[in-house]
Amino acid sequence: MRLLTADEMRALDREAIDQWGLPGAVLMENAGRGVADQLEETFAELWPGPLLIVAGKGNNGGDGFVAARHLLNRGWDVSLLLLADLKAVTGDARLFLDLMQRSGADLHPADDGAAFLSAIAELPAPVLVVDALLGTGFTGALSAHYSEVIDWVNALGVPVLAVDVPSGTDATSGAVSGTAIQAELTVTFESAKVGHVVDPAADYVGDLTVVDIGIPQALSLQHAGCHHYVDAEAAAELLPERPLDGHKGTFGHLLVVAGSTGKTGAGILAATAGLRSGAGLVTLACPASLNTIFEVKLTEAMTAPLPDAGGELTGEALPELTLHCEGKQALCVGPGLGTGTPVSALIRGLLAGTDLPLILDADGLNVLAANGKLFRHRAIPAVLTPHPGEMARLLNVPVATVTADRLGIARKFAVEHGVVLVLKGAQTVVAAPDGNVYLNGSGNPLLASGGTGDVLAGLIGGLLAQGLDPVSAAVLGVFWHGFAADRLAESRGDAGLLASDLLRALPDARHALLHGDLE
Repeated sequence: MRLLTADEMRALDREAIDQWGLPGAVLMENAGRGVADQLEETFAELWPGPLLIVAGKGNNGGDGFVAARHLLNRGWDVSLLLLADLKAVTGDARLFLDLMQRSGADLHPADDGAAFLSAIAELPAPVLVVDALLGTGFTGALSAHYSEVIDWVNALGVPVLAVDVPSGTDATSGAVSGTAIQAELTVTFESAKVGHVVDPAADYVGDLTVVDIGIPQALSLQHAGCHHYVDAEAAAELLPERPLDGHKGTFGHLLVVAGSTGKTGAGILAATAGLRSGAGLVTLACPASLNTIFEVKLTEAMTAPLPDAGGELTGEALPELTLHCEGKQALCVGPGLGTGTPVSALIRGLLAGTDLPLILDADGLNVLAANGKLFRHRAIPAVLTPHPGEMARLLNVPVATVTADRLGIARKFAVEHGVVLVLKGAQTVVAAPDGNVYLNGSGNPLLASGGTGDVLAGLIGGLLAQGLDPVSAAVLGVFWHGFAADRLAESRGDAGLLASDLLRALPDARHALLHGDLE
C-alpha cells in the first residue's frame, strides 16, 4: 500500500487544483461526504446521536463542516465545537461553514479556554465525536488550548472518528505532540500517510479507511512517493512460484556461513530456516571442530567443515569456502560466526571474491562497520539485517539517534551504500538502494527472543536462492517471519516463543499467505 508524507499529499492536492483545474471546494466536499459515509457505515447503531464535531479553522475543519451538513441531512443530531473565532475561518472552509450553519447545525465557537468551558456546559453529552481539528499540515507542538480540548475528548469515553489524522499526530514522522486524539476510526483521503503506520502515532489511528476524493488516477500515479506499507496481500504477491515439475535443483542452493563455539544454535537456525523458505538445498559452512554438533542437529541440511581455531573459522578456510560457493545461488553470512580478527578477514575475502546474492547478518555486520565501502559496487545489492544497536555501531552514533528516525536513517544508508537495509525491531523497515522504503505490517513481541533474527536471516537467504531479487526477498522474508509469529500469538500470547517454534510455523504461514487465509 502506498504511503504519502504530508508534503507529498500537499503537492498532489496543489497540482490537482492549480494545474488540473479541479476546484478545492470539490475535493473538500468529496472528503466531507466520505467522512459522513464512513461514520454511518461504522457507527450506524449510534444514530441519531447526539454527535459532536470538534473542528479547527483550516481545511480539516472544512471537511468536518461538510460532514456535519450531510449528517444533518441524514437525521443526525449534530453539534459543532469550533476552536476558533468565526472570522478566522476563510476560503473553502468558510464556504462550507456557512452552508452548515444554514443547514441548522448547533454551532459553539470556543477560541479560548473560557469559551470552551462555557460551550461544553451547553452541549448535550455526545455518544460519538468527530475530530476535525488538525490535519496533515500539523507538526510541532500543540497549543495549551488544543491540548485541553483533546484531553477532554479522550476522557469522554465515547468512540471518536478522526478526519485524515488523529489531531496531535504528525502525518509524516508519526510523532505525537504530548497528547493526541485516540481514534477508533480514522478516515483519510486519497492515500494512507506515513504517520498512520509509524509508532507512536499508529497507536492513535484505530481502524484506517482511505476515501477516494476524486483526484484523477493519472495524476495520482505521478505522485507515487517512496514509502510503502507491506500487508499480507502485498507479501503474498512476492511468493516465488512452485512449478509442478520442479525439483530440489529448481529451488536453489543456499550456502550458510555461520556458527562458532557457544553459538552453534545460530547456524542451525539459519540453515533450517533456509530450508523452511522453500530452498531446494542448504549447506552450512561451519568450523570443523564443531561439525559433529551440526551434523547431529541438522538432518536435512548438509555441512561443509572448514579450518578453524578455537571454534571460529580462520583465513585458511577461504580457498575451500570459495570452492563451496560454486553451484550455489545465494549466501547467508554471519549468524553466530564470532568476532575474531581471522573471521573478519575471512568474510572480507569471501565477499571480495563472489558476486552471489548475499545476506549479511549478526557478527557479519562487524565487517561492514570496519569497511563501509565494501558493498558500494556489488552487481547485486547485499541485504544487511541490523537491529538498532548494530545499526548504531555501523554509523558510530548513539542508539537513540537510530530509534528517533528509523525510516530516514535506513533510507539514507541504503542509498549511500547501495544495499538493501533491513532495520529490525517493532515495525521493521526495509530500505532499498533506489530510495524506496517498506514498512512491515506484521510481527509482535513474541519475536523478542534469542534466535529469531537467525531465522529471519536464513529465511531471506533461502528466498534469494530461489531467485527473488534482494528487495523482494527482504520484504517478503520480513513479513512472512512476522506473520508466522502473529499466527502463533493467537494461541501463545505475547511471550515464550522459541526460535525453533517459529521455524515450525513458517510452512503453515506461507500456506495461509498463498491462499488468503489471514485469520
